[in-house]
Amino acid sequence: MPDMPDPFVHHPELRDRIADPETSPFRAFRAEDLVAHEPHLRDWVYPEARRAAMRAEALAGHSGDLWVFGYGSLMWNPALRFAEVRRAHVAGHARRLILVEYRGGRGTMEAPGLMATLDAGDGCDGLAFRIAAADVETETDILFQREMLAPGYLARFIPARIRDAEVRALSFLADHAVPDVRPDLTHEEQVRYVAQGAGDLGTSRDYLASIVEHLMLLGIVDAHCTHLLSEVDAHLAALAREATSA
Repeated sequence: MPDMPDPFVHHPELRDRIADPETSPFRAFRAEDLVAHEPHLRDWVYPEARRAAMRAEALAGHSGDLWVFGYGSLMWNPALRFAEVRRAHVAGHARRLILVEYRGGRGTMEAPGLMATLDAGDGCDGLAFRIAAADVETETDILFQREMLAPGYLARFIPARIRDAEVRALSFLADHAVPDVRPDLTHEEQVRYVAQGAGDLGTSRDYLASIVEHLMLLGIVDAHCTHLLSEVDAHLAALAREATSA
């Protein structure tokens, strides 16, 4: 597939809403650097050999350009050199905030946060990024350093619909064998976790708001995320009122 002169030709509204990969901190991120800085995470982070093996397994048999489906922070900060970005829909899956984060990214042990996963459901809209064949090796290494840092996701190819065409896209699905994946969270717990979670990557609330914002730019309303954000903001407003009246 020939490279497009402008990766945003189909979605010019996203040009200033997707971070430049060349300046994204995720582009230079290496798991080994995190472990060197945070030694207590060593037993949680995948060893480099394991990560490389998972990447090789995920990409086995693939050739040519690669589509990557993003449903969370990949939508606004992919840190990947992409030749094209398109709105995409994956059937049989849903965006769910059920990955508990308490290791300093968007939450702590005292105040856990939540991050999105792709789980079984009625369908999920997001963004698909096309990586040119010549860049697949380099870009997937960067991608796996970030998304497959530690247990939480399964790297899988899934069918994605882009207008009237279907492509195979690499994405990261919820790994239900991992204790941090919590489909049993009540709605009230989700609201509390998103409202309180904060860490080096920002707050869980702002993470959710960015998902809602970027989908709205594409004319997409994720009813679950929109409703959850509204309830989180109401919860935070109630806490602020309590604090001022105390």
